[in-house]
Order: sequence, then structure tokens, then C-alpha cells
Amino acid sequence: MGLNGFFKRSAYVAMAAGAMTTGLFVAGPIPSSGAATSTPTVATWAQQPQSPPNYIFPFMSLTYFSIANISEFQYLMYRPLYWFGNGTTPGLNENLSLADQPAYTNNNSTLTLNLKDYKWSNGETVTTQDIMFFLNMLHAQKANWAAYAPGGASIPDSIKSVTIDSPTQMTLQLTTSVNTFWYTYNQLGQITPFPMAWDKTSQSGAPGSGGCSSAGFGTADSACTAVYNFLSNQAGYDPANPKAANNALPTYATNPLWQVVDGPWHLTSFDATGNVTMAANPTYSGPTKPTIKTFKEAPFTSDTAEYNALVGGQLSYGYLPTQDITAPATSVFTPGANNPRLAGKYNLNPLYGWAINYFPYNFNSTADSGNAGKIFSQLYFRQAVQDLVDQPAYIKSFAHGYGVGTYGPVPTEPQNAYATSYEKNNPYPYNPTAAKKLLSSHGWSVVPGGTDVCQKPGTAAGQCGAGIPKGAKLAFDLQYAGGISVITNTMNAEKASWSSAGINMKLSSGTFDTVIGNATACSGSGCTWQLENWGAGWIFSPDYYPSGEEIFQTGAGSNSGSYSNPTNDANITATNFKDVTLATYENYLAKQLPVIYQPNYVNPFNEIATNLKGATPLNVLQALTPENWRWAS
Repeated sequence: MGLNGFFKRSAYVAMAAGAMTTGLFVAGPIPSSGAATSTPTVATWAQQPQSPPNYIFPFMSLTYFSIANISEFQYLMYRPLYWFGNGTTPGLNENLSLADQPAYTNNNSTLTLNLKDYKWSNGETVTTQDIMFFLNMLHAQKANWAAYAPGGASIPDSIKSVTIDSPTQMTLQLTTSVNTFWYTYNQLGQITPFPMAWDKTSQSGAPGSGGCSSAGFGTADSACTAVYNFLSNQAGYDPANPKAANNALPTYATNPLWQVVDGPWHLTSFDATGNVTMAANPTYSGPTKPTIKTFKEAPFTSDTAEYNALVGGQLSYGYLPTQDITAPATSVFTPGANNPRLAGKYNLNPLYGWAINYFPYNFNSTADSGNAGKIFSQLYFRQAVQDLVDQPAYIKSFAHGYGVGTYGPVPTEPQNAYATSYEKNNPYPYNPTAAKKLLSSHGWSVVPGGTDVCQKPGTAAGQCGAGIPKGAKLAFDLQYAGGISVITNTMNAEKASWSSAGINMKLSSGTFDTVIGNATACSGSGCTWQLENWGAGWIFSPDYYPSGEEIFQTGAGSNSGSYSNPTNDANITATNFKDVTLATYENYLAKQLPVIYQPNYVNPFNEIATNLKGATPLNVLQALTPENWRWAS
């Protein structure tokens, strides 16, 4: 979420060089000795460049489904039912969850939820009716929920009925038995209770007047749709015009809707450039109350500007741009010495997130008379493209050894029980000779340094494939979130490598928001994008168990490129209902290449002021918890 700047779809964002956006500089003080001269009450955290939060309502389509919006913004104010990230693992964190672990009975087809004692900032208690509000909203608007996956296993489709037993207990009857680990991690993990103050269709409406929260499960789709339309418009999203710019950003801190929070922070200032200021919520019910009174998120237009702010001691918590690393990693999880301009003021804490790095093909692309989508559908073509991606070389050359390869749909690092040896060993190591042979043996005239042309159309062996006409060219538009050097360098290196086999990738760069706005599932004549790279693929949140239904299942809300494969769908479904390993699903997609797998670079290289305590261990899901931070006295 994600994805980072991780776009949940994670987003290792990009930017053009420039100066920092001004307006947020109270960090410390952070003297060069590392010892504080006073105990400040403000902490300033650096956003990834050109990746400010731009959506506040915690129910969103893929366009806004990012870590910048979710884990680094919304979760600070609106707590999810279950919190994940426990130490350095992505496991369930019971201490920070709003409910006890669910109890499954009736052959794992019934589950009971019991809420802890949490309060909304308006004095109301967080109740099971608030969960029903979310579930009813999801039932009505699953097409606008980026975590939704069709097929019957996901919420809301897998819920047969919901009974509110009391304000603190509810029972869900499911349509079938489920894999309880998967259901808790990937379905219940999506739920965020909504306050009654949001259940209305106008600012003047009374709380609850919208009728979405009080209705029985799935019985009020029309009412919930009206509430959704009101709330999403207040957040700046127009369901009737999803590509329109968000014009509500300046109202976020003044709109009374968004001031009803159950998290440790509430918004006091927000602007369209990314300046964010939050104050501690004095009524927060969680286990750790903030001692820092003000938390700020600082926007930047470039990583150079952010680095200069670090050098000047103007940030409490920032990150080291890849180009400013002065000592390579000594091993995968052992960093080298910190940049000498920052050592003494900051501690370097590289983060390997619970993520995979990739970017999608648009299998439905109608560009070039539909040839692009048809070519992407050919496995041999995807194999040739992947054969030309030299992940180990990019990690060494562009990231100083700080990174691991992405060779399939499951993270290989941090260490976990899910990654198979087949995936870890890279099914498609760098092999230009193999790439050229794949293309020439399938009817393409290979023109190194130029553009390959289909000479043998048709579906027989040795021909280009279904629907690809004679004269079709391997020339494609690839837009990426540009500006961060490691991403730009990777794109340029890959372009040169692909060109050596006659695959002509025409690069262009855009802002992170532009790229993720373009990289959404589509069909028909207007579905013309071909390849979009927002920078870092996907961080597994709120699908913490990496079974892939949100991003690779047919019709899933975050399946950006509209990949569809019945064998893959069946493999995913098997993990949803049974306690099976991910090996069959994982190895199949490692071989099938639904996306272009990229190096999973360390993201970010956190730099934390030496006198700021409680910021570690880092959350592998990149969830911010500044309520844990303490300034050393």
C-alpha cells in the first residue's frame, strides 16, 4: 500500500530534479554531535519525492491504492481492524489490532470477531456496527475497492450472513470452509471500521442517516452507494469521472468528516503540494500514546533536495538516495558505513520490504491496432523480454549491492517459508542469445539496435502468434516514474538490453501519480497504454499472505494489466480454501511471467536522527507509527 512511495502496488516513486517543496521544516534540533540540545515536540518525516498522499477516504480504487495514501497517511488516523507488521516480520500484530484474533468454528466456515475497547475522537465507541458499515459499503462498491478479487473466496462474496451479537461481538457465516490463515491475513486484514459520522449523504445530514451502517449485510446497496458517492466526492474522487483531478485536497484538514478518527493522530494542515501536519489525538485508545505532539510529512520534488535537507539536519527521519551511498552493502542484510556527511547525526537503516518489484504489460492494449496486447499475450515474447533483464548486475551497479532479485510472485527476502527454490534460482537468468533465438524461432526478423518485424504471421510452430499480422513491430511505449537515479538507470540499462534483440522500448517519464493513474485495468478503444512502471511493484498489504489474488487473479481490482490465465486462477483459489503451500501457484507464475520482474532494491534507505528513539525496528510493510517515537532528553 502501495505500493513508497510504495504503491500498494508499491511505488518506489520518481521525480525530476528540483528544489524541495517548502513549508515543513521543524525537525529537531539535530546537532552534529547527535545529542539534542532540547527536547522538541515536533518530528518531520520525508516523503518520497513527488509522492505526497492524495486521498483520505480509506476506501479506494487502484488509482489511489498506495502506501503513500494508506500506511503513511490514512492508517495514522483511521486504524484497520487488524494491524500487520510485528518486529521485522509481516505477521499479525495483536497488540495494535482493534480486535482479538478471530475464532473459527463449524469446519472453518464461521468466524467470530471480538472488538477491544477503542474510541472515536468524537467520544463514540468503535463498535461492530462500524465494521458492518465497511462490509455493506464493500458489498455495494466492490468494483471501487482495489483489494477486491472475484471468484467467490474474497470478501464480500465469501460472506453468507453477518450477525451483530453485541456492540463488541459479531459473527460471520461464510459460504464455505476457508484457509483460516489466508482469510485472516488477506480478507479480514482489508477491513477498516467506519465511524457513524460518515454514514450520511450530505454535510448537514445526521450521523447514520445514510442507512448504510444500520442495514443488514448486503441489503442496502442503493443507500450505501449514495453514501459512497458523497464520501468519495468529499475526498476528491468523482465516480462518474474517475480520471478527473482531485480538487478536494485543500479541504482535508478543515472538513469535519475527516476529523473523526480512532488512530493516534488527526490532521491539522494539508495542501495539494504534500505539506502534511498532524497533531496527537488525545483520546487515542491504543497501547502507545504519542509523546511527540506534532508529526509532519515533508514533500520534495527531488531526492537531491531531500538529501540536502538531511545534510542540513532539517529532517527527523528521511532517506539516503541511492546515488549518495558511499559504502556498498557487505552482505544482503549488512549495510556498509553511512554517508560521512550524515554519520553522527543519523543512523542508516536500510529496509527490505515485504514486496516484489515488477511492472505490468497491458494485455488488453489496443495500441497499434491491438497488436501490442496480442504480442504481450505470447509467452515466448515475455520470456525474451525477461531474458534481457540482468537483475544481479543492476543491483550491483545501480544500488551498491542493496537489493535482491524478483524472480516470481513471492518475495525471496526477508527470509520466509513461502519462496521456493525454483523461484529463488531465477528461471530466466540474463541470456541475450536465448532471447534472440526465441524471437527468430517464432517468425520475427531480429534487428539488433533496430526494431524487429513479424515475417511469419500465424499460430503454427515458428510463427508470430494469434492475431499478430505480418509487418507488426516490436516497438512499445514504456512510461516510468522518473527522476530517482536507481529507477532511471535501470530503465536506461534495460532499454539498451532490449534493443540488442530488436525490442524497441520508447521510454518516457511522468510523475508517480500520472503513472499509477494510467496503469489501471481497461478494455476497449480507449485502452491504449502499453507498459507502465511506477517503480517498485507491490508491497503485500493488505494481502499479507502472498497468494496473489489481488494482483494476478482474473478481474482483480489491482490486476493492472488485466492478466488472465485459468490455470493461475485455479492455483490461487486452491490457496484460499485449503492449507496448502504456495509452491504450485508460485512456480507457475514464475514461469509464466505475467509481468516484467525487476530488482527489489532496498526501499527506503532510512536515515533516522540519532536522538530519535522508537523508530526501529522498521515495519517491513512500511507502516508509519510516529506515536512510538521519542526524543532523547
